[in-house]
Amino acid sequence: MNRSRSLAVLVSALTVVLVTHVLPAAARAEALAVGTQAPAFELKNIDDKVVSLASGKGEKGTLVVFTCNHCPFAIAYEDRIIKLAKEFQSQGVNFIAINPNDPTIKPEDSFDLMKKRAADKSFPFPYLVNEDGSVAKAYGAARTPETFLLDSEGKIVYHGRIDDNTEEPKVTVQDLKNALTKLVAGEAAAIDPKTTAAFGCTIKFKK
Repeated sequence: MNRSRSLAVLVSALTVVLVTHVLPAAARAEALAVGTQAPAFELKNIDDKVVSLASGKGEKGTLVVFTCNHCPFAIAYEDRIIKLAKEFQSQGVNFIAINPNDPTIKPEDSFDLMKKRAADKSFPFPYLVNEDGSVAKAYGAARTPETFLLDSEGKIVYHGRIDDNTEEPKVTVQDLKNALTKLVAGEAAAIDPKTTAAFGCTIKFKK
């Protein structure tokens, strides 16, 4: 294979990786707009109990984050999500994590392995299974991780990424933390930006 053909093959391969894992969610699906009432749901938690949006909501708001076990982006953000939960749940914002992946496509995202992952990482929030992806579709989520921050009335006040870099030491903008800070201060209207482009692995919806 000559040099020019080798270069073409490499560029093609990189393009596939970018399209599959890095392009913003906006390029893949239409998420619910800020100001929209978040869809209700009832899903099984890792403790085998059903958790609804109504039962899991916080006094000041709720963070719904679509995530999973296998995605390297989701894994990179786990500790940051846990840290934010520990900081803001005590201030009235509950966190709910939802795994929308089909485990027949990604066996690493099975319910049993969700239980193990949550135990290993000591998740301080529910981790709900949504094998058919119906809740993720209702929200218009396309990535893991992808966040939807709701106010006390269940309306979306922020949607998108957690911050601007998967490598924590390189983070320059903490979008989600800034939104959470404004929400607990009663200044949800001042959240800026209210929408950012989520990046991560595509959700593996049931076919």
